[in-house]
Amino acid sequence: MNTSLRLLLFLCILCVAAPINAQSKKSPQQIAAMIDEYRALDRGPYQKIEWFCKDGSRRAARDPCPDNIGGGIQHASYKPAVEDLQKSNHIYLGEILSYTKPWKFWDGYHNHSRIKQYQLQNYLEGVDNGWIQERSQYYRGSVQIEDEEAWGRDFYQNILSSDTITRRDYFLVRESLRDIPHGEETNLSQEIRARSKVLADQIPQFMNQRIKIHSNPEVSDIAATRQWLKDNGDKVNAKQREEFERLDDAMQRFFEPTAISDLTKLVDNWPKDSAIYKATQEFSERYGAETNPEILIPGAAKLMCELRENIDEDPRGSRRMAAMQLSRRLEDLIFKTASQWEPDTIQGLQEKILALSTALAGAGYTELWEWEQVENSLAPSSGTATLGELQDYLTTARRQVEWGTGMVNAVYGDVVSQYSEFEPLAYGFYDDRIRSSLLLPLGETIGELGKRVAIAAGLENQVVDLDNQSTIRGLNPGFAVGNLVVVTGNAEGLDVDEKSIYVFDHPPSDLRPVAGIATVSEGNLVSHVQLLARNLGIPNLALSRENLDDLQAYNGKSVFLAVSPAGNVVMKLASDMSDRERDLVSTQSRENRKVSIPTNKIKLEKREILNMRDVTSKDSGILAGPKAANLGQLKQLFPEYVVEGLVIPFGIFKDHMEQAMPDQGGVSYWGFLNNAFAKAEQMEANGSSPEDVRRYTLSQFDILREKIATMPFTPQFSQSLERQFKTILGGRLGSVPVFLRSDTNMEDLPQFTGAGLNLTVFNVVDKDKIMQGIRDVWASPYTARSYGWRHAYLSNPENVYPSILVIPSVDVDYSGVLITKDFLNDDPSKITLAMSRGAGGAVDGQSAETYVISEDGSKVLLSPAREPRARSLPVTGGSIMNDSSFEYPILNKKNLQDVWDISRLVHETMPESKSGEYTGAWDIELGFKDNKLFLFQIRPFVENDNARGSEYLRSITPKIDRNKRVVTN
Repeated sequence: MNTSLRLLLFLCILCVAAPINAQSKKSPQQIAAMIDEYRALDRGPYQKIEWFCKDGSRRAARDPCPDNIGGGIQHASYKPAVEDLQKSNHIYLGEILSYTKPWKFWDGYHNHSRIKQYQLQNYLEGVDNGWIQERSQYYRGSVQIEDEEAWGRDFYQNILSSDTITRRDYFLVRESLRDIPHGEETNLSQEIRARSKVLADQIPQFMNQRIKIHSNPEVSDIAATRQWLKDNGDKVNAKQREEFERLDDAMQRFFEPTAISDLTKLVDNWPKDSAIYKATQEFSERYGAETNPEILIPGAAKLMCELRENIDEDPRGSRRMAAMQLSRRLEDLIFKTASQWEPDTIQGLQEKILALSTALAGAGYTELWEWEQVENSLAPSSGTATLGELQDYLTTARRQVEWGTGMVNAVYGDVVSQYSEFEPLAYGFYDDRIRSSLLLPLGETIGELGKRVAIAAGLENQVVDLDNQSTIRGLNPGFAVGNLVVVTGNAEGLDVDEKSIYVFDHPPSDLRPVAGIATVSEGNLVSHVQLLARNLGIPNLALSRENLDDLQAYNGKSVFLAVSPAGNVVMKLASDMSDRERDLVSTQSRENRKVSIPTNKIKLEKREILNMRDVTSKDSGILAGPKAANLGQLKQLFPEYVVEGLVIPFGIFKDHMEQAMPDQGGVSYWGFLNNAFAKAEQMEANGSSPEDVRRYTLSQFDILREKIATMPFTPQFSQSLERQFKTILGGRLGSVPVFLRSDTNMEDLPQFTGAGLNLTVFNVVDKDKIMQGIRDVWASPYTARSYGWRHAYLSNPENVYPSILVIPSVDVDYSGVLITKDFLNDDPSKITLAMSRGAGGAVDGQSAETYVISEDGSKVLLSPAREPRARSLPVTGGSIMNDSSFEYPILNKKNLQDVWDISRLVHETMPESKSGEYTGAWDIELGFKDNKLFLFQIRPFVENDNARGSEYLRSITPKIDRNKRVVTN
């Protein structure tokens, strides 16, 4: 057969085979339907029972693998549709471990998705009557537990032989010991919560007892549950009684006294001279007969940290698994006895907080380097302390809960988000994981300390009737009235109402204007959402997940919210507002709080591409927006820190908008836009509702954006861009990767910052993509989010002109935002720095590594990074999201010093600061590549003085004497 014929035959085979091998991705609705179908089947997701032989062959259930080929194991096989789903969506339903190769299950190329899916499905099966296994859990022979346990031991011995995994993925591996069979008792605490939930769902009268088990589990719950069953036996059927017996058995096993001598046996296989063996023996000898939790818990916590610190001193996976098993047992010991430790002094509460925080570090909820940053700050007071010291202590303690819950979200967030699309119950996995950890007793202890400090300070939150209000703290001052909306799931893409107050677990990255914001995870203090809220006076607060759950009772009700500059919070039903508060809200609604975009100085006749070096801050709002103007000035002032760049001014945009818009009878793009605004104004004058006006305006914007997306470029502009790329950026158009940054005249006004509202095109190289990116940036002010913020706070939102800043890409190792003061405490002698790994860090709301830094080099870690993915910028264009880990800090000592130096240099060099024309802080975007600092943007840091200075907001905060001494023992 000749070569041409063979090639033709090969192509024909590909054409025929392609439809068979192609795996089309299943939609969430299709996956949900599969799960519903399998729930009702006796075999669930499984096909049949088979023998799986060592030589790779498979045999029927009654035809065992012969010994001469090595034997085999028997279990179920998957349905073909289940295997198809594995290939198309990387979703593994009803995973049988002994069916899986250990390293495939570790799933390193997919951020360990399979191991996390296994854990999540365990949870779903527990809380939802078996979930996909509702009937197949009784399918005899589908899973052989002895084979699963043997597989589990082999799995851990394999992965834990890696130093990198043991160090980098300590938290995930240790947590998985709760779920993966390996011969140890697995997740009893999850079983207790799941069984109590199932019973409460079926028997509403059991709900109060279930809530107690869920929120504060104690050994006394066994007797209380038995007594409830005795008193309410007439409400329980035979099947439910069996479930009560299983619940009772699980609680008895969980609360069995822990024999210290049994724990030490777990590491008998470690060398006798190893740090882990010696520390464990010392713990056994010292605490073997100890029953006092005040003594036992700190000792167990210390041993947990020693286990983690020294686990890599022996390379054997079996020994490392044993050390993690011991750590898990110690955590269970602390969890079971924590409720018996009831301190009656502030110092006692601090001792308990220190012990529980130490244990959390040992369990991996905080990284060891993070723990080193705060350990000394959590040392208990001795005798007395100032009120200021106690408040600082409380802030640091609260951060331990936030960091720990942040670790759970970061590690499991990708899989929970994926499953939530087709199974809403998946989101409860977070809560279940947190409540089964020492974060639960730590949060309760911090809450008790918060109450005592608040009493001493005469300071308290007044948030309806919530318990444990000490976990609530204000971030941005302001006040508002509106309907309360509690969002428990994924908020991305949520259509919000600007007159409502929202409570989020995590706020969406593209949040439009709202009346107030509360978040469980405050994320990043200098993200675009946080800065917009801060400078617009939108009240913003942080709270615990328990607070969020409790606020569900007020979902949909009209409330008044106020956050003071000192951070205390008032929330009440609108019907309970005082006359003063009603007048305050009424006055606010009557006042015209909108600001105007200045257009009198704008020079639209400037229609040439500019060298960024030739643009200064004096050109801001005249030729281009503040990004280009300020970065151009930075290039002049700090040339070694700033890349080259070119600027497409307002005039070029306006020139293109004067072209005739297709299908509009000769009307220009600009004319179409102004006609739309004129019609909207007419609708308002005629009494149309704000929602109808908004709907009409956005429909016209949709048309405009679609037309701008195909707008032709003038020959002069295209030729100039080609020329300037080569002259300014040093390469032809299409060879230099660049960022296209929208830069409008509406940004960085004295009372309004448009930070993050419009488009930035990341790392684009291809000529056609650059040209399309320019169109997309020009169209971005006409999105719903951008217009929403402008319309809410600007009196002339139609007068927005975008310029574009074009700068070469820098594939930074990490990037973020610097505010040249400690803005939380309004202290200009310090700075605030937030950095995330990769490009585009911190500004988009990522959980960033955030410090307050002082001139002497000392620093306070406000939060570690908890972003599991980081963006890199390849020279070929586009971006790649890489998995991140948290075992090392982002910033080194030199980086921190460089940031401090540049913050001072900016104040000494910027003409506005130098002349005294501007006395405020600067908001600077920056990054590091190979430890070299790059500046990407600078602008004034805008805060809302009206909110900070409101007489009412000051009045709700008692004056606090931070020097007042308080007895702590």
